[in-house]
Amino acid sequence: MIEVGGLTVRYGGVTSLDGMDLTFEKGTCGLIGPNGAGKTTFFNVLSGFVKPAAGTVRAFGDDLLALPHFKRARWGVRRTFQTEQAISDLSVYDNVAMIHSPLRGSARRADVLEAIEFTGLPDPYATVSSLTAGQRRLVEVARTLAGKPRLILLDEPAAGLPDEETAHLSSVIRKIPEHAGALTILVDHDMSLVSAVCETTAVLDFGKLIASGPTAAVLRDETVMRAYLGTAEVET
Repeated sequence: MIEVGGLTVRYGGVTSLDGMDLTFEKGTCGLIGPNGAGKTTFFNVLSGFVKPAAGTVRAFGDDLLALPHFKRARWGVRRTFQTEQAISDLSVYDNVAMIHSPLRGSARRADVLEAIEFTGLPDPYATVSSLTAGQRRLVEVARTLAGKPRLILLDEPAAGLPDEETAHLSSVIRKIPEHAGALTILVDHDMSLVSAVCETTAVLDFGKLIASGPTAAVLRDETVMRAYLGTAEVET
């Protein structure tokens, strides 16, 4: 469980997160909102790149904000980014293996190979530059699974992917909590993906939380449709 209380982030005169109060339960949770709503800022707070002006974040009972960013990685925070982070000249295996892991030797190798196999990537020793866009995204997802994660943050992993690759990514994300035992938070603009994998969803607009709850109910909330999804009902 992640408990967020009064979380506020300011950049000069701009308030990116404004007193955010929210609880993320186990499983896969969605976080949606228009561009500039504060979603990536929230991920940056959790991963230690941004220091909030006020507020608290307790993760599984621990004060996450009291940990420096490198200790958060050791604690079990993993994330992807909106831009690709996989290193093109390295193999899939080497990209995943570089992520911090407390394991060594054969146990570490088995952990890395298991993460790669879970995503459905066919060849752990293929060079990343030879992969499709969807496969490169899967490399980044595999990196979040290495080294016993506790909290996985996925920032628009389906951006720009064709339907077939998004469908496979969806099936992978849906199985992460059971496979890794990690609470997963998904940010994405693809409402079909959010509907398919997220039990609960929260919505930010101009840094304020405007809705949270079961995904199907949130996506049909009039306030959410006006602020973000338009007035048409969303198919789920």
